[in-house]
Amino acid sequence: MKKTVVVVNPRSQNGALGRRWPEIARTLGRELGGFEHVMTEGPRDATRLTREALAGGAEVVVAIGGDGTIHEVTNGFFTEDGAPVRPGAALGILPFGTGGDFRKTVGIPNDLAAAAAILKAGATRTIDVGRLTYRAGGHAGDEASCIFINIASFGIGGLVDQIVNSSSKWMGGTLSFFLATARAAARYKNQRVRLILDDKDDEPLDITINNVAVANGRYFGGGMHVAPEAAVDDGLLDVVAIGDVGALEMLRDSAKIYRGTHLGLPKVVARKAKKVEARPVDVGVDVLLDVDGEAPGALPATFQIVPSALPLVVPA
Repeated sequence: MKKTVVVVNPRSQNGALGRRWPEIARTLGRELGGFEHVMTEGPRDATRLTREALAGGAEVVVAIGGDGTIHEVTNGFFTEDGAPVRPGAALGILPFGTGGDFRKTVGIPNDLAAAAAILKAGATRTIDVGRLTYRAGGHAGDEASCIFINIASFGIGGLVDQIVNSSSKWMGGTLSFFLATARAAARYKNQRVRLILDDKDDEPLDITINNVAVANGRYFGGGMHVAPEAAVDDGLLDVVAIGDVGALEMLRDSAKIYRGTHLGLPKVVARKAKKVEARPVDVGVDVLLDVDGEAPGALPATFQIVPSALPLVVPA
């Protein structure tokens, strides 16, 4: 077994992971044999702990938690300027959290023992990641950057994240995100944005949007199949823009988004690109971001694919 470090977010599932960790550690021990673990204590700890583990010789770093924990651990595989910390080291995933969207794209089961068995088998697939630059906090904030492994979006998704992450999440991922989306729809006003794909400044896309997903993976928002044609190793981002729809239209079409049959709807625009630039048309407006289930800031933002960037432990 390669040297494996598990990064544990004890706050996952409203603190259930911390309370159950001794029992879970025994389960992992039966499946994995020897492994080390480190516990996060606050925001961005998982990123720091991952970098330290890789610097200390870890060949596999495992994120156990929800999509937010996976996001932070993924960022730990890269330096602040986007260079790999330890080329060849692999990311492992043990799902345990409110969000479980990324695992669906790559076929990792929700059952902890089954996911651990995949880690033991050790098959890997080299996947793309996205690199995002944005304004931290809001449109007037300082420029910041991060890696995203699944989906970065903007529009109502950023507001949904704020609602979900300020709630107890005791209802689980799908219901928590669905109810947060309903609450957000009641107060969100669609926003006008300009998109430029692959530096084609002469072909800007000015649209009024409910939400735009810039996708490496396929699912977000607690199971919405928003980017059904996305692939994590095709060197492209799937851009899915849900246009000027109202709350009732969103409610009516939500089942199609969960099933991934919405791309043909009149107010949905789908494109593929290696680079996406997005900014508000109206000056001084916060168009909020959702990045792997977290809400770090707002537009203007640039999204770029980083092809073949990260080995991921997946089912054989």
